[in-house]
Amino acid sequence: MLADQGIFQIALLIVFILVSLTVHEFMHAYVGHLLGDQTAHDAGRVSLNPLKHIDPLMTVLLPIVTILLAGTPILAARPVPFDPRFVKYEEFGAAMIAAAGPVSNLLLAIIGAVLGHVLDPASGSTLYYAIELFTVLNVGLFVFNILPIPPLDGSRVLYAFAPEPLQELMERIEPYGLMVIFALVLLGGLNGVITHLDQLVLNLLP
Repeated sequence: MLADQGIFQIALLIVFILVSLTVHEFMHAYVGHLLGDQTAHDAGRVSLNPLKHIDPLMTVLLPIVTILLAGTPILAARPVPFDPRFVKYEEFGAAMIAAAGPVSNLLLAIIGAVLGHVLDPASGSTLYYAIELFTVLNVGLFVFNILPIPPLDGSRVLYAFAPEPLQELMERIEPYGLMVIFALVLLGGLNGVITHLDQLVLNLLP
């Protein structure tokens, strides 16, 4: 469990979280910019500066509390704003913006997996451990964010293809979605599903 790790491992995890979330949020903003919506650009979110994306409560305090309580970090960055009125391809454009974040984490995980093959796992080196941690973290972020539970990114993608009754249900659930997600994770209701999906993706990496 993360709560049992040393200071170095936790510090390394925090650095990787900041890097991975920054890339994730940057890609949301950048794809929105490419699709014609300047909302995120005007808010300064088309940036690789972590300070543009960090939320003190959700990105810093929340993972510390959840590591201590459940041994697992639950966290989020500041949501990237967008105005659907200006996005090309309407709901499908919004789905592309949503998908850009988790897809960027999957790409980072693939890069980590490729780099990991260059090193000898038996060496037990700090560099190998760091690459492995980076890879596992980004797979975790990819899997968690593609869950089709509002307001996670996966729900935005599902919304574009869902029939109208399901869209209406998702809209009603969304205001309470984060509370439901946190409760399920802390109570262990999602842990089995997430662990299984994480392992499935890790097995598919090069």
